[in-house]
Amino acid sequence: MGNPIHGTDSTAGATAPAVPVSADWIAWTERDDPPLYRVALWPYRSLGRQGQRCVLWIAAAGVAVPLAASIGTMAFWGLLPFCLGAVSVLHLALRHNTRDGRLTEIFTLWPDEVRVERREPRGRIRRWRATPQFLRLTLHPRARIQNYLTLGGGGREIELGAFLSPDERLALKHEIEIALARAR
Repeated sequence: MGNPIHGTDSTAGATAPAVPVSADWIAWTERDDPPLYRVALWPYRSLGRQGQRCVLWIAAAGVAVPLAASIGTMAFWGLLPFCLGAVSVLHLALRHNTRDGRLTEIFTLWPDEVRVERREPRGRIRRWRATPQFLRLTLHPRARIQNYLTLGGGGREIELGAFLSPDERLALKHEIEIALARAR
C-alpha cells in the first residue's frame, strides 16, 4: 500500500486486484445508503509484470555468463541444470508474490454498522461486522508485528491491515478513530 487513505471513500495501492467471489463468515445484503467512511487496502506491489519480465531476463543473462564460458565442455552440462533451476525458482517466486498481492481488505462504516470484507488470494471471502458503539479498535505497539491493529466486536476480534507497514497501520487507526467519532 502506498499511503493510507484520506477521505470518505478511499482506496490503496495502484489497481484493485480481481478476486473470484465465494462466501465465508457472514452473509450480508448490500446497502443503498452511502457509508460514512470506506477504505480499501491491499499490499503495495512495486514490481509489475513488465518489471518481473525484466528481472527474469537480467537473471537469465547473469546465469548465461558462466554457461557461455563453458560451452563445449562437460562443465556446461553440469552447470546447465543449476542455471535453469535458479531462473525457474525465481520465476515461481515472482508468480507466488503476484498471487499474494491479490489480498484486499475493505473497511466500511455506517452509523449503525461496521463491515470488514477480506478477499484472500485464493478466492475465499471472509466477512465480519459489528456495531460501531461496541467496536474496540486496538493497536498493539509491542506485538510480534509492530503496531498490530485489531478490531473487536460482535463476539470476535480480527486483524486489520497486517500487510501494511507499522506507520501505515498507525495512520489507518487514526483515520478509523476519527470516522468512529463521527459515527457515534
